Amino acid sequence: MAAADARGAEDPVCRVRTGFEVLAADGYAVLDGQRVGVVTNPTGITADARHLVDVLHAAARVRLVAVFGAEHGFRGTAQAGDSEGAGRDPATGLPVYDTYGKSGQQLADVFTAAGVDTVVFDIQDAGARFYTYIWTLYDCMKAAALAGKAVVVLDRPNPVGGRRAAGPVLDRAYASFVGREPIALAHGMTAAELAALFNGEFLAAKPVRLQTVPMTGWRRNSFFDGTGLPWVPPSPNMPTPDTALAYAGTCLFEGTNLSEGRGTATPFEVVGAEGVDRRWAEAADALGLPGVWFREAYFTPTFSKFAGKVCGGVRLIVHDREAFDPVRAGIGLLVTARRTWSGFAWRSDHWIDRLTGSDRVRRLVDAGAGVDEIAADWAAGLAAFAAVRERYLLYP
Repeated sequence: MAAADARGAEDPVCRVRTGFEVLAADGYAVLDGQRVGVVTNPTGITADARHLVDVLHAAARVRLVAVFGAEHGFRGTAQAGDSEGAGRDPATGLPVYDTYGKSGQQLADVFTAAGVDTVVFDIQDAGARFYTYIWTLYDCMKAAALAGKAVVVLDRPNPVGGRRAAGPVLDRAYASFVGREPIALAHGMTAAELAALFNGEFLAAKPVRLQTVPMTGWRRNSFFDGTGLPWVPPSPNMPTPDTALAYAGTCLFEGTNLSEGRGTATPFEVVGAEGVDRRWAEAADALGLPGVWFREAYFTPTFSKFAGKVCGGVRLIVHDREAFDPVRAGIGLLVTARRTWSGFAWRSDHWIDRLTGSDRVRRLVDAGAGVDEIAADWAAGLAAFAAVRERYLLYP
């Protein structure tokens, strides 16, 4: 961290330095002479917990002219599927533009109207294909190319590590804002790595002028609690890194009539529904999936599905993070929920197909397939993605 941007001396305890810290230490050289707009939210903080918009606004070498908010908004107050809209940041007086729901030429026009030369992206991801911030990045890259702007990505850790990719790869026929392009459900990459992959594989016909600022000190086997960085919830229902660990599997329950734990203190770590009993947890635990135990649980959501009603279901207890595969765990829960609870149903819009990336998982679960059979169905696609992914990895 540059001395001028630190609260006192540089902190020697923080092992991982984010892309922003590296940028600051270099005196913001890559932004020199540019009119800059920042795509960020409450997770865009320094190692000493100040927001990067405040720091950049005060930096003499940076001409910060705009802020862009994604899903949940710049200040992070909106729930899933919503944003805060446009406005003005009271701390800096900067205009805040809403990018949520905008892509292509519409988003390019926002960048043009904001008068920026360079779009900086700095948001904490959660490591799953259907977490929308990576597609905000993708849309911003595509729109910046249309508008003749540059993009700078400031990297942050994948909170669940980056050892491997897992789960099915998206079929483009099922593309949406929870998956624009064919990557694995748990991609095992950082934002900077994904940006390079997007530019090289999916935007190659019209690539953006892209620069990434990698972290220092991060390794692929690192979980967030080993980084020394402060955790800020990247969305209202992602309160802890433990939530992120389960999310790639249990978010699949958004595609069912069961609660994924929204409205509880442990969203995505508990799943269930009114009328579910202990048989589900017993069946899930009997699968013997590595790294996780499934325990009978009861909870009462304060909002979302089954608000105010007592739900029975399952709590995930991850006892070995290295062995745990959240996607297989999520599939195991879907398989056993359908077998043990007569009330199980998919959402009528087949949202599960958008989440998994095709109709294959839904059809296999309905046909009575087990976890291994379902995972075997996506194995070839996952292997092909893993080979492409390898070319864009930045960290050991």
